[in-house]
Amino acid sequence: MSLPPSQQPLLVTQVPGPRSRGLAQRLAQVESRNVTAAGALFWERALGCNVWDVDGNRFVDLSAGFGVANVGHGHPRVVGAVADQAERLLHAMGDVHPGEVKVALLEALARRFPGGGPARAVLGSSGSDAVEVALKTAALATGRPGLVAFEGAYHGVSLGALDASWRPLFRERFEARLPGATAFARWGDAEDVGRAANACAAQVGAVIVEPVQGRGGDRLAPDGFLAALRERCDREGWLLVVDEVFTGFGRTGRWFACEHAGVVPDLLCIAKGLASGMPISACIGRADVMDAWPVSEGEAIHTQTFLGHPPGCAAALASLAVLEEEKLVERAAETGARALKQLRGRGLEARGLGLLLAIECDAAAAACTRALERGLIALPSGDAGQVVSISPPLCIEPELLEASLDLLVECLA
Repeated sequence: MSLPPSQQPLLVTQVPGPRSRGLAQRLAQVESRNVTAAGALFWERALGCNVWDVDGNRFVDLSAGFGVANVGHGHPRVVGAVADQAERLLHAMGDVHPGEVKVALLEALARRFPGGGPARAVLGSSGSDAVEVALKTAALATGRPGLVAFEGAYHGVSLGALDASWRPLFRERFEARLPGATAFARWGDAEDVGRAANACAAQVGAVIVEPVQGRGGDRLAPDGFLAALRERCDREGWLLVVDEVFTGFGRTGRWFACEHAGVVPDLLCIAKGLASGMPISACIGRADVMDAWPVSEGEAIHTQTFLGHPPGCAAALASLAVLEEEKLVERAAETGARALKQLRGRGLEARGLGLLLAIECDAAAAACTRALERGLIALPSGDAGQVVSISPPLCIEPELLEASLDLLVECLA
């Protein structure tokens, strides 16, 4: 049960085509105008590294659907696991009478917790959910609600997570609703964490960091930065929360990006590539930290209706199996190194870790639009939209990625 080879782009209409434009007009009548951007491409199906739109155009997806399709779109192992689980048990009462598959997934995640040792987790449906659990856990475990995050950080847009997200675009209209319990340090500067902690409106109990700032511009943590944060947290009695919603599950050539630095977090936030297409997330933590949560007496103080949703759990287990059996984590490291060398050989200001690559570009959004018109799906990132972000499925064939990057480079001019 493996994916067929992915194919080169094939366009049969202009992009977006007439059916996509018609759907955009219909959508605008029924959806909040702040959600879907102008010029949207409406997808019809996807397989491996390819996406087909409703007009029959075939694209190479260099975004993995926002970093989700780590094992490829529609991998038959994942699709089969979802179908089988849905036929047997579509929904369970996740915090009262859960499905058996929830146990299997939590056991698998505990085994993968960086550094080993006993670990526990809380499941959710999105990256923001995982961050919310981490922030609540830190407050329970330390008794101190304050948080240090970093300039450029993105941890989600639910109100608790939004307090830790940097970009004014997301924050400014909701400032009055935010707790204001986060202070921001300079990205990559472990010494500045002390200044930020002293400036925080609440006593600090945790530091939250992305090993690679995704929406902040795919900025890699400088050498020694994560290790210095770990040492600082240990010295101050703070928890280190590592947000690997984007970087987890092989994206950077390791199971988790913090493993490049040999750093073990207290709490780890995961989502996106966990199930390669189903909405599921988790906050995993050291057992002694997670045990700050009280024993349930019949009413969980943090829960949701779809906690431990059976098809999502089954998809996650299948995706984890594919990552291992197809050696996609190792492939990401090898293919990514080759791609980075290719980009730098073209004289571009490029950086990357595994299959999380970035090209500095003054007009990244325009370049991504031109790429879409040539059959490539890529996304801009960075606070000023100054980066073209490249994060294809980990299964992408090296030859397809090489050809796609050559085409993408043409779109940068």
